[in-house]
Amino acid sequence: MSDFSARPFSRRQFAAMALGAAGVLGAAGAARAGDDPSNLLYMQLKDGTVVIRLRPDLAPKHVEQIKTLVKRGFYDGIVFHRVIDGFMAQTGDPTGTGMGGSDLPNIPAEFSKAPFVRGTLGMARSQSPNSANSQFFICFAPSPFLDGQYTVWGEVVSGMEFVDKIKRGEPPQNPDKIISMKLGA
Repeated sequence: MSDFSARPFSRRQFAAMALGAAGVLGAAGAARAGDDPSNLLYMQLKDGTVVIRLRPDLAPKHVEQIKTLVKRGFYDGIVFHRVIDGFMAQTGDPTGTGMGGSDLPNIPAEFSKAPFVRGTLGMARSQSPNSANSQFFICFAPSPFLDGQYTVWGEVVSGMEFVDKIKRGEPPQNPDKIISMKLGA
């Protein structure tokens, strides 16, 4: 891995990535012309950048918590502690055990009719629907059994091929991590 991938992105690099992603995504029909850059998230993984469209229309409290944590650099360096082939990759626990979270309060559930399809980001939680905090997962495949049971807060619009390369396991041996997560604006 090059030294460059571990360094934070400059505003100019983010602008270039956003324009590049908009061009690629626009051609593929994934990005909407009116996407607000403040609702685009850039997650740097070992294999490349994943662009995530935040969904405040579905889960405003969850999106606000994610944005707050991203601005703090909370997710930078956090491992994917639970990665199940054909299902999902889970991260967001600073302890790497699946039992930790941030110092922010838990978030009340914001369930919606949005389906859990490939590339959907959902909040992990305990048995209590109102226990989401910082942990989240990205679906590798449609997971309709999660519909209406977990909060959908985002969707991958570019870079799912990099998510597919995350090392599997519960927990994985030498787990992959989020190098950095940054907001588009």
